[in-house]
Amino acid sequence: MSTATVKKTQVGLNGKIRIPGDKSISHRAVMFGAIANGTTVVEGFLPGEDCLSTIDCFRKLGVTIVQDGEKVTIEGKGWDGLQEPTEILDVGNSGTTTRLMLGILATRPFHSVVIGDDSIAKRPMARVTGPLRDMGSYIDGRENGNFTPLAVRGGATKGIAYQSKVASAQVKSAILLAGLQSKGVTSVTEPALSRDHTERMLEAYGVEVKRDGLTVSVEGGQTLTAQNIIVPGDISSAAFFLVAAAIVPESNITLEGVGLNPSRSGIIDVLEQMGASIIITNERVAGGEPIADISISSSNLRGIEISGDLIPRLIDEIPIIAVLASQAEGKTIIRDAEELKVKETNRIDTVVSELTKLGATITATDDGMVIEGGSSLHGAAVSSFGDHRIGMAMAIAGLIADGEVVIERSEAIAVSYPSFFEHLNTLQK
Repeated sequence: MSTATVKKTQVGLNGKIRIPGDKSISHRAVMFGAIANGTTVVEGFLPGEDCLSTIDCFRKLGVTIVQDGEKVTIEGKGWDGLQEPTEILDVGNSGTTTRLMLGILATRPFHSVVIGDDSIAKRPMARVTGPLRDMGSYIDGRENGNFTPLAVRGGATKGIAYQSKVASAQVKSAILLAGLQSKGVTSVTEPALSRDHTERMLEAYGVEVKRDGLTVSVEGGQTLTAQNIIVPGDISSAAFFLVAAAIVPESNITLEGVGLNPSRSGIIDVLEQMGASIIITNERVAGGEPIADISISSSNLRGIEISGDLIPRLIDEIPIIAVLASQAEGKTIIRDAEELKVKETNRIDTVVSELTKLGATITATDDGMVIEGGSSLHGAAVSSFGDHRIGMAMAIAGLIADGEVVIERSEAIAVSYPSFFEHLNTLQK
């Protein structure tokens, strides 16, 4: 385990950086390329540990994948090209790999075992394994299939109309992927719309996806055709530098080529509502995904309430939003975010505990947190708890804290942003 030390910056953050590729899209590009017919080339792939776990798992499933930095070439042979693995499929720290791959394995006529690290072993899988078993797949694991390790043997599955209790793109995606291999129509209805990268990319691969309000459906028996995929910059990674520029005095930065999928852009809404000086330019579309350049400068911020349908659009950004809120004028209230409890850590508890160590006035609630603005942060030893987003949030807080912020288990940051500290140093020059 490693540590990183961040000191209060003596200069504003200035310059341009290109954010690494979107983690969610990188995962899907590899998975969908693996089950497509033909050669898929992915540009802008995120070579973080989570996405490399996806590549490793599909290689073990018999797919030829060549990765050269941010370029990945996948030789897909269709659904039937997947082979029974001779090794355990180790997803590392990646919940996306776990849940989406379960949907793909749900009807494959062979046996496989899925395992992950200690964090994955604590994350609930019944929300996926339950509906997949209802479709006819054979899945077992600890606590009746709620936790890894999970053993999967594909069955002759049939489509279902699933009413999801949570707005989760991972749950939705797993069921839709199984549905593509099942008899009849499979639909997923959510309480609120979750991110729609799966639907957009399936359409790019030639799959017909139907949308009706909060319901998404696919017809079984469809195949995927290989595509060239350009991965936009990850807005979840961009969020850390957007917040940094807003709270560090005399800052003015531009983040190039950031994905602005409406189902993911809640952080932009929050920044605008809080009064941030933000400008979006050079808007375009690549692979069905909207992309733009985002410029932001130091801002006078005000507290707001964040709740309801906005939460699924920024659930991964809440740790850094808490840092943002600590520097706003007035109170920020975050509600309806129970999903934070089942991320890499219980992010309600970890955000509150670590920001409190730095001097923030922040209180946990059952479904979120309350942050009093105007806090003067100070140095302290904090931990990522093995959660990449907690680690990066603490690093950004360190830019405005008096004294050193020492981040234990900082290696977790490489899960989604291997070049994070390099980019941070670039903007301080």
